[in-house]
Amino acid sequence: MTRRIVAGYIILTIVVLVVLMVPLGITNARSLEQDLLLRMERDATVVASLVEQDVRQPSAPGQAEVAQVAEGYSVRTGARVAVTDSAGTVIADTDPPAPGDRTLRTRPEIRTALDGTVATGSRYSSTLGTQLLYVAVPVAAGGTVYGTVRVTYPASEVSDGANRYWLLLAVVGVITLIAVALVGWLIARWVQRPLGRLEEAADAVGAGDLAARAPEDAGPPEVRALAHRFNAMVAQVDALVGSQEAFVADASHQLRTPLTAMRLRIENLGAEAGPAGEADARAAIAEVDRLAQLVDSLLVLARAERGEAPAVRVDASALVAERADAWADIAAESGVQVVARVSPGLHARVPDGVLEQVVDNLIDNAVAAVVTVTGVTVTSGDGLVTVGVADAGDAVEISVTDTGPGLDDAGKAQAFDRFWRAPTSEPGAGSGLGLPIVRRLVEGAGGTVQLEDGPGGRGLRAVVTLPAS
Repeated sequence: MTRRIVAGYIILTIVVLVVLMVPLGITNARSLEQDLLLRMERDATVVASLVEQDVRQPSAPGQAEVAQVAEGYSVRTGARVAVTDSAGTVIADTDPPAPGDRTLRTRPEIRTALDGTVATGSRYSSTLGTQLLYVAVPVAAGGTVYGTVRVTYPASEVSDGANRYWLLLAVVGVITLIAVALVGWLIARWVQRPLGRLEEAADAVGAGDLAARAPEDAGPPEVRALAHRFNAMVAQVDALVGSQEAFVADASHQLRTPLTAMRLRIENLGAEAGPAGEADARAAIAEVDRLAQLVDSLLVLARAERGEAPAVRVDASALVAERADAWADIAAESGVQVVARVSPGLHARVPDGVLEQVVDNLIDNAVAAVVTVTGVTVTSGDGLVTVGVADAGDAVEISVTDTGPGLDDAGKAQAFDRFWRAPTSEPGAGSGLGLPIVRRLVEGAGGTVQLEDGPGGRGLRAVVTLPAS
C-alpha cells in the first residue's frame, strides 16, 4: 500500500511537471531567440548609422573605416557583421568564407534589406553548414538605400541557452520528485500504520492466537470501523472454538465412565460365558478400548487446534530417549524392538507436553506398522523401530523409522487426513487420528513434519523439524 501511494504521488507530480515545464521550456527557447533578434536588430541599426556616410560615398579610407566599425562590433559581441553596397557587393565582412570580392545579393535577407525593409529570422547556411539567426537592415538616407548591414549569430547561441534552461528545469523536477516521494512516503506510512496494526492482529489470529485484537482507537473512521468488526468476528470465533473444545472435553469426560463400566461388564460376561464366549468378549473389549482411544484422540486434537500454550525450552534429547525407553517394553510384547539413537544436548522450543505427544504418536504408529508385517522376529532385526534426534542447524530433527510395509506416494499424502488408515492396517486398529494430531501439534509449534521412505526404500520414516532453543 505504501508503494502504491508513493507511486500515485510521483505519477501525479510527473504529469504536473510535464504540463508546466514543457511549455515553459519551449516558451523560454522562443523568448531567448526573440531577445537575441531584438538585440541584433538594434545593434545592426546602430552599425548602419555609423557607416552610412562611408557607404554613401565609397572610398578606400571609407571602406577601411567601415571594416573597422564592423570588426569592433564583432569583437565585442562575437557576431558576424557583413556590410554591402547598394548592389549587394561586400564592403566589409568580419568572417569571410573566402578572400576576394563577393556579392550577397542572392541572400534573401540582403534582398529584403535592399528593398528598404528590415529582415529578421533564422535559416540554414549552406556555405557555413549551420543554422543562423540573422538581422539585415538597410543603410539609407532620404528614402534612398545605399547598402545593407547584416548581423548573424549561430543558432547554437540560442540552443545552448535553451539547453541550460532545460537542464535547470530537469534538476528542479528531480528535486521536486524526491521531495514529493519523501512526503508521499511519510503520508503513506501515516495512513498505513493503523492498517499495519490490523494486519498484525490478523496474522496473530491466523497463527492461532484468538486473544489478539486490533486497536480500535487509531486511524481514520473507516479503519476504526473495520478494526471493530474484525475484533467482533475474532471474539465470535474464539467463543465458538471455546465452546467446541468445552464440548469435546465434556463429551470425553462423560464417555470415559460408561466406557469403563462397559469394559468391566464385558469382562464379567466373558468370565461367566466360559471358553465359548471368551473370544467374543475379548473382541468387544478391544472395540471398547479403541472407542476410548478415539475419545482421547479427539480431545487431544481439539486442544492442539486451540494452540494457545506458550513455547518453552525442552531437552529434546533426554525426552525422546525417555519415551523410546518407555515404549521399548510395550513394543517388545508385539515382537518389536525400539532403539534410540539420540545426539545429546539438543533443545527445542515447543509448548509444554507437545513433544511427548508427538513422539508417542509416531512410535505408536511405527510399532503398529511393523506388527502388520508377518513373520516378524526381534532376533532377525525385522521388527525394528528407530527413534533419532539430530542437530539441523537452527532446528532440531526428530525421526521415527520403522521396518513396516511403508506407504506409496499417495498414501504419504493421505496419511495426515483425519480417520485415514493404511490399507495394510488391521481392521478396527487405531483411530486414524495419530498423524493428524502430530501435524497439528508440530505446525502449532512452528515446525514441520513429513513422511519419507525408510533406508533402502524399506519401511517408513517420519521426520519432525522443530525450532531449536
